[in-house]
Amino acid sequence: MANNTRNISDYSKFIVDLRRHMWMAGIEMDLRRLIWQIAITGKYISAKIHESNRKLAGLRNIHGDEQLALDKSADIILQNQLQYSGFVKAYCSEELDRIVPYEAASSKYHVTADPLDGSSLVDTNLAIGTIIGIHRDSPLAAEGRKTMVGAMYITYGPLITMVYSAGKGTHEFVLNREGEYVLSEENITLDEKGSIYSLGGLRKDWFSGHLKFVETLEGEGYKLRYSGGFVPDINQILIKRGGVFTYPGTKKDPKGKLRLIFELQPMAFLTEQAGGMATDGKQDILAIKPEGLDHREPIYIGSRYEVEKAREFLT
Repeated sequence: MANNTRNISDYSKFIVDLRRHMWMAGIEMDLRRLIWQIAITGKYISAKIHESNRKLAGLRNIHGDEQLALDKSADIILQNQLQYSGFVKAYCSEELDRIVPYEAASSKYHVTADPLDGSSLVDTNLAIGTIIGIHRDSPLAAEGRKTMVGAMYITYGPLITMVYSAGKGTHEFVLNREGEYVLSEENITLDEKGSIYSLGGLRKDWFSGHLKFVETLEGEGYKLRYSGGFVPDINQILIKRGGVFTYPGTKKDPKGKLRLIFELQPMAFLTEQAGGMATDGKQDILAIKPEGLDHREPIYIGSRYEVEKAREFLT
């Protein structure tokens, strides 16, 4: 009898949509259904972006940042979709000050969201995105390495792309004209050393260790690539196969700017699954137990060489 077994890589010669890819990868049914549903929700958020009038809602979110009407809309879209999914036990987002429980008998996952990262870039027409973390337990229960089972982000740019991992590699999909997410890059793997760097924070506010790290990269000829959006900058590092993004602790914000639960944990999960690293300069991001929903940390994320090099200057 002929052997009909095929690896996922065999199918990369053909069009592979998101659901088929997750099924072939052996991801459990409820998790793949949840990932697919969130990916579909990205279509609705994208539509809202295109119809946005780019005006402020006249509100401020719980973290004191200006809240665009678009941020609020993206959060509501996610909440409405996930509330009735049947798979989500609780939802928390950057736009809320609490974890929202859902009442579904068979629910098992806790979802974290940055509904619209980089929304301040909307009026300049640069890429923005949605960041999602998926946990087996409350994201406040333990460090991310113990609670996370998946992560994903959606990029709204010239193309709509989605990068996900359920612990079996990191993969990129593109939304095609027919409205399907089709496989673009499978098992993204970062090189040991990259050639680009993306730097957040003002140079005058950097601590000496971080400054020496950056000067080392500059001496090695690294090219600066920074958009001001976390999603497009991380996406660039993954798709270009290497480099480093950093938003350090500064004299103004010693604990950094980016939030552990909503931004750093999902991107750390995706980067580690691609063979990279993510630390606060000393310890792995996924080894840090959140102290609350607004817990912030410095971040060094990308290829192993750069992240380990940063640790040399910061420890």
